[in-house]
Amino acid sequence: MAEFLPLLGFIFVGLFSPGPNVILLATSGARFGYRASLPHIFGVAIGVGVTAGLTGFGVGALLNAVPTLTFVLKCGAALWIGWMAYRLWTADPVAADAQGRPFTFLEAVLFQWINPKVWAVALSAMAYLPDMSLGSQAMTLAVAFSVINLGVCNFWTYAGALLSYLLGNAAAWRLFMRIMAIALAGFSVLVFL
Repeated sequence: MAEFLPLLGFIFVGLFSPGPNVILLATSGARFGYRASLPHIFGVAIGVGVTAGLTGFGVGALLNAVPTLTFVLKCGAALWIGWMAYRLWTADPVAADAQGRPFTFLEAVLFQWINPKVWAVALSAMAYLPDMSLGSQAMTLAVAFSVINLGVCNFWTYAGALLSYLLGNAAAWRLFMRIMAIALAGFSVLVFL
């Protein structure tokens, strides 16, 4: 187990640091509450595990070998993240129950396939498993990413839900949503760096 501690630490830092999932989960917790965001939480945890597992099976090598495929993935990610940033910017969080809903389980799973931060962390994590077979790499990455990210997702969603108590008026809500939208928009540009 001790040989996996550097890998687990790397995965934790990579997933806990701000990125599209963290921003969207904190916003979902603040806007819709922790309980309503549970499908989003579980979708992210499973989707990140699937993405990491696919990386271990060689999809990561394919992305590195085919720059056009990587560029298409980056374009899709930038467009989707930009669209989500626009939706946060224009949302009326005071009327969240009438205007929107949190991600569904499937939406959260599918988002991980174009989430550039997850791919970057998964590709980098493979360096911690150089002497394993493809199947062992895939299983190790899938389980480690899912388990660690479940805790990360719960933390950020719950933090967002707690933050909602401080956002007692429309101006505070609007400021919070716009800060989160700007952060997401920034990630849509960072995809290409």
